[in-house]
Amino acid sequence: MLQKSLAVLYTALALGANVALADVAALREGDMKKLALHAAPLDLPEVGLVDAADTPRSLEEYHGKWVVLNFWATWCAPCRHEMPSLDRLQKALPEIAVVPVATGRNPVPGIEKFFAEADIQTLPVLRDPTSALARGMSVMGLPVTVILNPEGQEIARLIGDAEWDSDSAKAILRALQAGG
Repeated sequence: MLQKSLAVLYTALALGANVALADVAALREGDMKKLALHAAPLDLPEVGLVDAADTPRSLEEYHGKWVVLNFWATWCAPCRHEMPSLDRLQKALPEIAVVPVATGRNPVPGIEKFFAEADIQTLPVLRDPTSALARGMSVMGLPVTVILNPEGQEIARLIGDAEWDSDSAKAILRALQAGG
């Protein structure tokens, strides 16, 4: 199935066509079957984040890039399981911003310890300590991963953990980049 899906993608790219959502949907295999594609982009609330040093940060910093925005917490076992795959995704597709946001009470030393233990090398430490962004985006449980278009709008959401460096995930993200 993945070979068929890749053939659809490559045919569309070869013809110079924009990849339609139906074509992206056809690329969903394994964990990516949980990825819900939205019919229309959704605007995000304007809520600030902070980094490890409590410096104010914003998702606006990623404007113009495709973003894989992951809501997670240090105490969340599925979150901890998927984080290395997000790090590998960032290494494999450096043109995409992989942005994990530790939501709620996540002490910086705990985040740094987990990143060291899991050998997370490329991902930023961003926090949503009051869960304002998570609440504003209707994140009800963890992990939740949202794909943002270059305009900073949500175009897809996956609830639960996933292997974000899978062939299917990378094909989807490449197709979105090519079509958008």
